[in-house]
Amino acid sequence: MKAYQEILRIATGAREAMYDITSRVRAVLAKSGVNTGTVLVYVQGATAAVMIQENWDESVQHDIIRLLGTLIPRGAWEHDRQDGNGDAHLKAGLVGPGESIPVIAGGLGLSRWQNVFLCEFDGPREARTVVVTVTGE
Repeated sequence: MKAYQEILRIATGAREAMYDITSRVRAVLAKSGVNTGTVLVYVQGATAAVMIQENWDESVQHDIIRLLGTLIPRGAWEHDRQDGNGDAHLKAGLVGPGESIPVIAGGLGLSRWQNVFLCEFDGPREARTVVVTVTGE
């Protein structure tokens, strides 16, 4: 079994937004030489997340940010007394830091409408660190 890992650095330009990183994940998979296996995409940090979601219509991404803002409003949390980002921690925890994607015939096993997104909940950031690990044969 092979293992290949690469660290991606991704700048974010807004406090809350979703960034399509699918092409960068595909590039890591291509370098790995793995034909059948798994890609794990994981963001380091307690106020960001990774999500697989539709990219055909940008309104889906806007709706997700809006929904999370409605469910978890800014300024209503105990942690806000420390550094004002209690909502970001809760949103990141709800969405989760990583996604696992099957590798099928050397490609990402995503459907036609699925893409991989870095979710920023406490930006902007000069660089978010995303770890992409590929294992398989």
